[in-house]
Amino acid sequence: MDSLKTAKSIVKILDDKKAINIKVLDIRELTTMADYFIVCSGNSTTQIKAISDEVNVEMSKQGIKPIGREGFATASWVLIDYGDVIVHVFNHESRDFYSIEHLWADAKEVDISDIIEE
Repeated sequence: MDSLKTAKSIVKILDDKKAINIKVLDIRELTTMADYFIVCSGNSTTQIKAISDEVNVEMSKQGIKPIGREGFATASWVLIDYGDVIVHVFNHESRDFYSIEHLWADAKEVDISDIIEE
């Protein structure tokens, strides 16, 4: 599966678990660390853990396992690394504080409106 398909598959999982304000940043021209960052929020530590778990379960079903996963214990910022796609699941305060979208402001935002249910 190419990295954009992986990212879109993850976006669908996030949307199904009611993740908030999902953004996909195309960082291919800015760094070699990954192709895409996916950033989203959850309303509580319980929801953030549920979102993160669901991403792991559903991607594993597709044969895609994470290289690493950080932050699950506190669930204020969970990072799941799939190599070419890195998923950031934040609580609202941490997302505002770390401001990933602003740090990577030169990245192009991928249109995911065809995946997200309003």
